[in-house]
Amino acid sequence: MHIAFIGLGNMGAPMAHNLLRAGRTVSVFDLSAAAMESLHSAGARAASSALAAVREADVVVTMLPADRHVRELYLGEQGILAHATGNALFIDCSTIAADAAREVAAAAAERGLAMIDAPVSGGTAGAAAGTLTFIVGGETAALERARPVLEQMGKNIFHAGGPGAGQVAKICNNMLLGILMAGTSEALNLGVAHGLDPKVLSEIMAKSSGRNWALELYNPWPGVMDNVPASRDYAGGFGSSLMLKDLGLAQQAAQSAQAVTPLGSLARQLYQLHTQQGHGQQDFSSILRLFQQKS
Repeated sequence: MHIAFIGLGNMGAPMAHNLLRAGRTVSVFDLSAAAMESLHSAGARAASSALAAVREADVVVTMLPADRHVRELYLGEQGILAHATGNALFIDCSTIAADAAREVAAAAAERGLAMIDAPVSGGTAGAAAGTLTFIVGGETAALERARPVLEQMGKNIFHAGGPGAGQVAKICNNMLLGILMAGTSEALNLGVAHGLDPKVLSEIMAKSSGRNWALELYNPWPGVMDNVPASRDYAGGFGSSLMLKDLGLAQQAAQSAQAVTPLGSLARQLYQLHTQQGHGQQDFSSILRLFQQKS
């Protein structure tokens, strides 16, 4: 099986490396020459263009920043759908709007090509370790074709439904994550403002009805927990600008379905203010700093 991998950023590069370690034949393409060289040195074939990468591929995996990049890559006469082999399977791991995912899937179906949207959860650490969670939208038959490839990059695979469903499930999860991180930060800051030890307060809440993932595994207060971004000045992890992007996608989805998401809307506003204050490249748990500001 020949796999083409397009998009070798912080997530895509380690995912492609894992396919190589599994013994797959992989052609890669990215606009970054350094990213291409790193994969080429590891044994990948460096393609001269995205079109060249997919022409002989059985499976095409893409990991791109936003809707417009996915549309530009896939659609039109110069898009990869028009230049793929007749039995190619497409796996888009980008996190994009569900409507965009459905548009591209429909274009693939018109050409008789199988496609799934498979956004991921697990961050850069999960990408490197091969423990990502794939949240899949698309036909069951296409998922089953993709499963052996996904299993070499991740640990968990969920089928959320038809085309675009993977994107909807991903942004529902990330909207909740943004809300709970902001709420956890707000609660910790309130306790500390009254003289409580943040570690003791975290332990209390983690054993009480306020327990959540942030308290137990990703505490936003510096020094409370080792090996999390908060204890290394919020370096690494999942950037606040990326959380803002996903919260924006959640609001797009809410408007499309006329769903009521007031907390999601507020979380987006908080992260927008936080990034405007210069924290976009810091981990999203750095939202704590927004609450530490004195009125």
